[in-house]
Amino acid sequence: MDFDEGVSNLAERMKNKNISGLKFPFSGKIILLVIILLIIILLYNLIFKYVEPNEFGIKQIKIGLGKKHGIQSKPYETGLHVIIPIFQVMHYLPKDMQVLELTNYPKTASSFSRREKAAHIQTSDGFFVDVDVSILYRIIDPYKVFTKIGPGTLFEDNGIIPKAEPALKETLGELTTEEFYNSPIRVQKAQAAKDKLNAELMEKGLQVEYVLVRYFKYSDEIQKNIEEKKLKDQLVFKNQAQARAAIEEATLKKIEQEGKVTVSVEMEKGQAYVTEKRALKDKYVRTKRAEADLLVKLADAEKIRLKNEALRGKGAERMVGLKMADVYKGLDIIILPSDGPSGVNPLDLDNALKLFDVRKGGAR
Repeated sequence: MDFDEGVSNLAERMKNKNISGLKFPFSGKIILLVIILLIIILLYNLIFKYVEPNEFGIKQIKIGLGKKHGIQSKPYETGLHVIIPIFQVMHYLPKDMQVLELTNYPKTASSFSRREKAAHIQTSDGFFVDVDVSILYRIIDPYKVFTKIGPGTLFEDNGIIPKAEPALKETLGELTTEEFYNSPIRVQKAQAAKDKLNAELMEKGLQVEYVLVRYFKYSDEIQKNIEEKKLKDQLVFKNQAQARAAIEEATLKKIEQEGKVTVSVEMEKGQAYVTEKRALKDKYVRTKRAEADLLVKLADAEKIRLKNEALRGKGAERMVGLKMADVYKGLDIIILPSDGPSGVNPLDLDNALKLFDVRKGGAR
């Protein structure tokens, strides 16, 4: 029984049946509306195809004329697109970053990645090592991927997976056992593996973004020997580093001591310079002060000399007389002998001048 027959039988039974004593006079119309709605939904799903944001849409025209037949080269971006049922088909390819995990420890890998066994690589000195590698890549040309590799997940099965391990063996296999522990060299070889993969896959629409070596493991015996050797090497390097550190520390102390001595010498030089300049300053001050005192004393002496000369000049006698007259003004009574060689006659000015040795005998 097909879908249409089932819907018709269900409508007939509901039309002729009472439920709890109630009839549905409009049941036929409701069923018709439901059928129409189902048909619309079915046609919508058949005709319209939605391309999600992280997808490319590739349209395949199965029945068509000329260039419109086959795989269309232009990918369809995010949104709804019309597809004619039977005549056309929409295929989907991922647009976002894809991850291929080569590992023997599935729990360490992403749940959204494609997981395969770890790369089994022989080193250049003949030892085997299992290498966990994460390869991050994306589809850059969905048309090339679809036409040269295939639809669905064939870009993994027929694209990246067959090429990954051979590329890693060729590049990482150039390393020696010890060089695997050298991170810069290991990264260079991982980059070389990426370049080799891109040389082969970009023409098919795939591009590798990163090749990340996450972990590597030798056999237990080899691993133990390598770890012991590495520990010894690290001990040697540690001792060498400590010796260099001791030398550098001694050099630093020597430089510090030399610096302290230099600073001390320069400080003494500076102190001596300051003392010298202060002595020169004090000497200069004393010299100038002595010169000033000498000038003052010379000026005082010159003043006295000039005053004495002035007193010996004309008019000095009268000035002395005037001074003597001022002295006499304050006297009320003075009794002096008025006769004899020592007699004093206040009215005799010439005699008074002679008496005080202002005028020599008889000079006027």
